[in-house]
Amino acid sequence: MARKIGSRYTANQILGRGSAGTVWLGEGPEGPVAIKLLREDLSSDQELVGRFVQERTALLGLEHPHIVTVRDLVVDGNDLALVMDLVRGTDLRTRLERERRLAPEAAVAIVADVADALAAAHRAGVVHRDVKPENVLLDMQGPLGPGGAHPALLTDFGVAKLIDAPRRTRATKIIGTPDYLAPEIVEGLPPRAAVDIYALATVLYELLAGFTPFGGGHPGAVLRRHVTETVVPLPGIPEELWQLIVQCLAKAPASRLRASELAARLREQLPSLAGLPPLDVDEPEPAEQPTEAEPAAAAPERAETVRRRGAVSLVPGARPDSNRDTHT
Repeated sequence: MARKIGSRYTANQILGRGSAGTVWLGEGPEGPVAIKLLREDLSSDQELVGRFVQERTALLGLEHPHIVTVRDLVVDGNDLALVMDLVRGTDLRTRLERERRLAPEAAVAIVADVADALAAAHRAGVVHRDVKPENVLLDMQGPLGPGGAHPALLTDFGVAKLIDAPRRTRATKIIGTPDYLAPEIVEGLPPRAAVDIYALATVLYELLAGFTPFGGGHPGAVLRRHVTETVVPLPGIPEELWQLIVQCLAKAPASRLRASELAARLREQLPSLAGLPPLDVDEPEPAEQPTEAEPAAAAPERAETVRRRGAVSLVPGARPDSNRDTHT
């Protein structure tokens, strides 16, 4: 059933539900839009509403071909909503589940698009904080790029920051998705642009291998591995590409590339990747659960199990997912 969102928008159809709220197919003065309506307990939190209004200028100013543009922020009674461009396509998690792993050329082309998006956001002083396949949308109406990849757009800017308020998260909790969290986040340091680079390198590794470099097992164990373990090499990709991944997964934030540098270096790799098939990589053995003698590290906010299923993208026909730990 349709409902009004503020004075300018109508939410017509639910596209999916996530832990932070519901995404609707809506209509605005200029045509179809996607409307993320935050949960009622979030919209009734005056501190969060204040942060929402403070972030308005930064979020509305993010304009880039590879960013899902936020068109409006609505605060109206019990409604707190982000109005965004509607992308006709699917999300990267859904494609990854369907294909298990991508050919290197397509994987690198998609990640280069996302790196471009992050470069624009970081120049504007915005850190995403939750880069993962669920938050990358593939525009099926856009032109095909290298490896047959559809244009990739990064979505969900600002939501992780909005819900990460001191009253909502205890000191022992972490906002984010365990597999993609940079070591400095695990150690309690404030998130800077480098956390997005680490997460994006993790996504690239996952697209190539079919699994994340430090995932598997109890979320606390995943967090420890981010801090203490080195990444396992992937056979079958050019050495220069592998070194890019290693550099962007460096434990020290200052050692990672900036987003603009990463985008340029990835695109330089594309000619050497043309025609390469997806990698033939064995899945790692399931990790053991922690024992009483080995307590887990701080648990992420609503942490997930070993694997996430497909996310809710801002598109008609996408599958709902109740397992996402931060937002839709």
